[in-house]
Amino acid sequence: MPDGTELRDAKKAFRAAARERRAAYHAAHGAGAGERLRDNVLRAIPLPPGGVVSGYLPIDDELDPLPLLRAAIDRGHAACVPVVQGRGQPLVFRDWTPEAPLVDGVFGVSVPAPSVPERVPDLLFVPLLGFDRKGFRMGYGAGFYDRTLAGLRARKTVLAVGIGYAGQEVTAVPVGLHDEALDWIVTDREAIRIGV
Repeated sequence: MPDGTELRDAKKAFRAAARERRAAYHAAHGAGAGERLRDNVLRAIPLPPGGVVSGYLPIDDELDPLPLLRAAIDRGHAACVPVVQGRGQPLVFRDWTPEAPLVDGVFGVSVPAPSVPERVPDLLFVPLLGFDRKGFRMGYGAGFYDRTLAGLRARKTVLAVGIGYAGQEVTAVPVGLHDEALDWIVTDREAIRIGV
């Protein structure tokens, strides 16, 4: 495992290349990708009965999970999305429906209003910049999902599913001690169960 400086530099370079890869893939294959993702998830992963499912509100060229969240709601699940509280803090999750009132949150990302109830998810659909088949993902670098997953996993069983485009796969993501592995990765092309 690389040391701190070497790992930081490797992750910084990885993120820059991953953003470019994702943007190019999104431009070529983004149309209908959210629906293909939904179908791949529903075929491969049994959603927890009556469980709380967390997605996210996509930004830039992230794969759109909203068709998947709508399908979860249609199947009787509660859906929620993450809200950043501040640097160094875990995420909190608030109820989401297509009609939910949104406000600008930290970093200018739209989030459910503070009056919307919080939830603790059973299954998290996690965005990513890149992933490998060992279950590691690269995010934006603030550690929100790693911190949140570690905290949730210490309290209960949760399923973490990375979602992204097939073109975001790499041979190996640079990882550190605090990087949390995913249980599944689902793309617009396939579902990958980790550790099987």
